[in-house]
Amino acid sequence: MLRKIMKGGHRKPSKSDDNDFGFGSPPNSGSGPANNVVVNHSSRAAPGPPSPRYGPTVIAPPPMNTVEPLPFFRDVPVSERPNLFLRKLQLCCFHFDFTDTLKSMREKEIKRQTLLELVDFIQSGSGKITENCQEEMIKMVSVNIFRCLPPHEKTGQEPTDPEEDEPYLEPSWPHLQLVYELLLRYVVMSDTDTKVAKRYVDHSFVLKLLDLFDSEDPREREYLKTILHRIYGKFMVHRPFIRKAINNIFYRFIYETERHSGIGELLEILGSIINGFALPMKEEHKLFLVRALIPLHKPKQISVYHHQLSYCIIQFVEKDYKLADTVIRGLLKYWPVTNCQKEVLFLGELEEVLEATQSAEFQRCMVPLFRQIARCLTSSHFQVAERALFLWNNEHIVGLIAQNRTVVLPIIFEALEKNIQSHWNQAVHGLSVNVRKMFLDMDTELFEVCQRQYAEKESRARDVEEQRELTWKRLADVAAQRELTWKRLADVAAQRGGEDMITV
Repeated sequence: MLRKIMKGGHRKPSKSDDNDFGFGSPPNSGSGPANNVVVNHSSRAAPGPPSPRYGPTVIAPPPMNTVEPLPFFRDVPVSERPNLFLRKLQLCCFHFDFTDTLKSMREKEIKRQTLLELVDFIQSGSGKITENCQEEMIKMVSVNIFRCLPPHEKTGQEPTDPEEDEPYLEPSWPHLQLVYELLLRYVVMSDTDTKVAKRYVDHSFVLKLLDLFDSEDPREREYLKTILHRIYGKFMVHRPFIRKAINNIFYRFIYETERHSGIGELLEILGSIINGFALPMKEEHKLFLVRALIPLHKPKQISVYHHQLSYCIIQFVEKDYKLADTVIRGLLKYWPVTNCQKEVLFLGELEEVLEATQSAEFQRCMVPLFRQIARCLTSSHFQVAERALFLWNNEHIVGLIAQNRTVVLPIIFEALEKNIQSHWNQAVHGLSVNVRKMFLDMDTELFEVCQRQYAEKESRARDVEEQRELTWKRLADVAAQRELTWKRLADVAAQRGGEDMITV
């Protein structure tokens, strides 16, 4: 990773870049009541008064040619290294203007080299980091990373495709990346004593980290994701607080702003956290599923983070199969009405949930579920209808349907027949024929009953239509007769009026 930093510089990350610090399953979540958390999202607000712990939010750059490089750690005695470490941290507290690439080039390079040396010193474990050094290091990190984020470039509410849009790249990334790397090395270092570190990596620090997830730079969010996950794994005392704070970010996103850049990364962290939940699952975690995760299906931008959201939902169902009914009814509650691409995503997620669903839970929700699936089968958007028909390619789902065919087939039979008779897409037509044949092979007697009922219903519908047409024809005849009568009366009145004028 360190070599990549030294070579990479300020570049746009490629899709193939992998995170060097993959997520493992963290230990089981800590117990105890969660603290009250208020996420104020101050990262996009005007800077407030400086924090007494972390010092001023910005330190102006020094005058030109006043910053001099400090000696290397290897060139000083071991006893002087803590002092040199502190001096290097102080040097790295200066901010530089990266909007002008030619400004303070020498000073910027000195700071970059100093940060590289600090990262190397932490990574090598050359010496024990004293408590005072830890405090000053967190101060330096805070001064560099905690800042007001630039406003979002797009103000509209339409979802954007991260694969197509050029992401915003933080100009100061050559320094920021090294600061994040230093923080990460400090958190994962085996010598870091959590009893000491928690005094500096405290709730305030964690909240400010969470605020930074709204950064539009994907490289910064990737580092934040790794660091926060490591903090969650190492600092057990912070676990309830972190979960509560993430909840609040989701609530704000769902019910207020519908705008946040880091929902996907936060869901990735939660996917690993959920994987570590102990059984039986706490009520707190079930409430999180109902109040935060399921409502995340509501925003328009779901396509940006749907993969991570779906993974979290499936984790819950696999942990506790009894939650399948809750999840399916939640999906039906937020099922899109006019957004076909979103509907395709829902159907994909529904298949994964059904794959982990047991028969008892399936029976509780199958009636409203297949009413919705029937609507999808007859969708004029061929991708929606096709994706709904693909559910019958899943053996587990077919098994559940077969066990409950007496309920399922009458609900969807009409949709299948309409597709076979009149759907414009040949693929949908062919798949509908296959599903119809599957039901015929499954239970011929039931199929024939449904067919008779459908024929009777169609016959009644034709009778009603004929009666309606007949009624309209009668109304038209009555209207025509009245029009003729009024016309005759008008002619008579006109004729009488003419006679009266002749008499005068």
